[in-house]
Amino acid sequence: MKTVLITGCSSGYGLETARRFHAQGWNVVATMRTPREDALPRSDRLRVVALDVTRPESIAAAIEASGPIDVLVNNAGIGLMGAFEATPMTTVREVFETNTFGVMAMTQAVLPQLRARRSGVVVNVTSSATLAPMPLVAVYTASKTAIEGFTASLAFELAEFDVRVKLVEPGYGPTTRFASNGGSRMEGLFPDAYAPFAQRIFASLGQPALVTRETDVAEAVWRAATDASGQLRFPAGPDAVALAQAR
Repeated sequence: MKTVLITGCSSGYGLETARRFHAQGWNVVATMRTPREDALPRSDRLRVVALDVTRPESIAAAIEASGPIDVLVNNAGIGLMGAFEATPMTTVREVFETNTFGVMAMTQAVLPQLRARRSGVVVNVTSSATLAPMPLVAVYTASKTAIEGFTASLAFELAEFDVRVKLVEPGYGPTTRFASNGGSRMEGLFPDAYAPFAQRIFASLGQPALVTRETDVAEAVWRAATDASGQLRFPAGPDAVALAQAR
């Protein structure tokens, strides 16, 4: 029976992805910065493990507690919207610590066992913001675009050891906690000079033609994790699919 470790499972895409793999009969290690035992059903095939991807000691402890891992899903991330001009560099670094360096650190921690076994998959969850430019998310987009380049390059070097690396690119998910998990980071990021522009953007986001659901992303992660072809990118959600096809 295979084991998947998924980061960022307290809500949204990570939580639904954990449910999907469990339903498929896998062992699931669902990691969360603040573990919630009630977030997922009790099962001898499902464990909730504490993990902060920005702390090396937390990563090491989670890997030790998880045992052998067949698939790593790097889903944990934080959202940010705001005018770049008003975004402090401390906030930029905070976003990169989780969305970029956290993904790299988790991947580096798991790779030795995958390489030694000459099997396994790493799935990195990015965003449709990497497929087409979107306003007021310059920092967030940069953090996710870095992972796109990282993943594409890593896929080549790990193919030598029969380890696959994949990208899942979710579209706009209004039912997720993208905005709320930005929290206090977004205070003061919409100066008066940008207010008219920001209002137009928020109005358009309130009436999207297509949106992505949590189940869309869970399905794309499942397909990526079980895909034996050379496909690298898996857009998730009808809006992301449309953007990918238009490229």
